[in-house]
Amino acid sequence: MSTTTASLHRPGAGGAVPRRAAFLTALAVAVCGLAGPIGGTSAIAAPAESGGAVSGPSDVTTSPVGTSRAVSGGGAGSAGCGSDPDQEPGTSVLHPLTSDGRERTVQLHLPDDYRPDRAWPVVLVYHGRGNTGAGTEAFSGLDTLPAIVAYGNGVVGTGDGERQAWEGAPYSAPGVDDVAYTNDLLDKLESELCVDTRRVYATGKSNGAGFTAILACELSGRIAAIAPVAAALYGTGHPGCLPRRPVPVIEFHGTNDVTIPYVGDVDRGLPAVPHWVGGWVERNECATGPAVEATAADVTTYRWTDCRRGAEVTHVAVLGGGHTWPGEDSYSGGGYATHSIEAHEVMWDFLRDERLPVRFLTGDGAHGYSTHEVREQGEDA
Repeated sequence: MSTTTASLHRPGAGGAVPRRAAFLTALAVAVCGLAGPIGGTSAIAAPAESGGAVSGPSDVTTSPVGTSRAVSGGGAGSAGCGSDPDQEPGTSVLHPLTSDGRERTVQLHLPDDYRPDRAWPVVLVYHGRGNTGAGTEAFSGLDTLPAIVAYGNGVVGTGDGERQAWEGAPYSAPGVDDVAYTNDLLDKLESELCVDTRRVYATGKSNGAGFTAILACELSGRIAAIAPVAAALYGTGHPGCLPRRPVPVIEFHGTNDVTIPYVGDVDRGLPAVPHWVGGWVERNECATGPAVEATAADVTTYRWTDCRRGAEVTHVAVLGGGHTWPGEDSYSGGGYATHSIEAHEVMWDFLRDERLPVRFLTGDGAHGYSTHEVREQGEDA
């Protein structure tokens, strides 16, 4: 395993990262024999083949930390704590959900050891265009996490075929508000299950992964962190990104993805993945990085740390990878799929300790707000 780190120093709290940071990071990248810009003031390596052992996550754990009702372990949970769920632990069931006047659905999986006196983290999952929640469940391995996993189902969009899609792409269904769907889904989960409302995370594949990027911008008062995979980062209808707090991000992408190119596609309005990652590095005011790690022969990992409010940014590049889910259990898309890492394990190692600031759970910071409505200024509490 080889690691290189460049330190980027900002002049003070809330200050911009100075332009000399680009030089320092580029120098670190050059030492690794790599090159390529990311964002306006930092750099990321264009991945190259490198050996090394797989860097796996430690054992996943839960902690009974909640927000409103007493539960075992001294924590507190959502309004649903103490209520028996209408499905058995360890099962996946398709549930109806009405949102914005539409009948929608969600494929809900409860962990094997779910119990209603303990506040559980939630992983929201958004499928790719033309797929389903159940289809994503089949290849992702996310059911093995110690969390409530909610696989959303989109609405049939435009273009060829009857393909479900999510808001924010040029082929999305007109007039469908999937941010509202997400709020309604979380309301349902919190009222019927014992949810740790400070530990809600979002992941997805392709179009669904691109939608998680929108959630990070517009629902940062409710989503603690995101983990997009092979994201289609169109952002149609959502040109700006003004999160109410720094949002931790871990992003996975194959360098040979021909569906959503790693280098971007100007004609389709797709940014280069490194530049999109760089936007979060700057938005979160990360002062150190990237640390470049040869995680496996076909995986290079980049980490930015010392970020505002601890909102770190990680980019996992699969060398030669296609439009696929790392560690897929079944077909997840075209091209090469690495099995050197399991995306669900790597993202959980990153996500599991991330928590919303308490101020977003009560009063003016209540988690029902999004940037559709208000954006607070000043420091996070």
